Amino acid sequence: MRVAIIGAGNVGRAIARELLGNGHHVLLIDRDPKALKMDSVPTAEWLMADGCEITSLDNAKLDACQVLIAATGDDKVNLVASLLAKTEYGVPRVVARVNHPKNEWLFDQSWGVDVAVSTPRIIAAIVEEAVSVGDVVRLFSLRKGEASLVEITLPDGAKACGRTVEEVELPEDSTLAAIVRDGQVITPAAHDLYSAGDELLFIATALAESKLKECFISA
Repeated sequence: MRVAIIGAGNVGRAIARELLGNGHHVLLIDRDPKALKMDSVPTAEWLMADGCEITSLDNAKLDACQVLIAATGDDKVNLVASLLAKTEYGVPRVVARVNHPKNEWLFDQSWGVDVAVSTPRIIAAIVEEAVSVGDVVRLFSLRKGEASLVEITLPDGAKACGRTVEEVELPEDSTLAAIVRDGQVITPAAHDLYSAGDELLFIATALAESKLKECFISA
């Protein structure tokens, strides 16, 4: 997979190293010569260019990329780069960094963003997930499909405890993605039993999300 990252700062370079380690081809783009620290990610492609200019993106061959990551520290740049990637080059997957929470509402399909990554929201979700038992916690929003990754930790006495996966009917437009038990990730099978303390991970729409607690927790 070919991935273009606009913004070669600490965040962009860290993402590039992870993706390269997973076998992907990465192009790092930045207009600031000081950000082109090629020795820090020597196996990546590098391009000094403005990610908000069509000519620069033409040179980057953005139409050959499967993913564009807008990872600069400027929300305006990330939005414009996302919009150009989606509308001008048809990049299938656009991921954008949200620097300021007040701007999060802008990062949606109207600006070409499939997934918006807001560090403050992710940290808050992780904290909430760590202390919440029996509540539905939204961990991550997937804008393109209007769905989210959500988590429920089953408390003692939850109505799902002791029942199998196939016995608990899920709301429409929701999927049980994984069960985390004693630090191990389990791919759910029909005859697996739910137990107190299980962390259940779902992909669900907003409507389905509101019904999950009733299915698993409420008596």
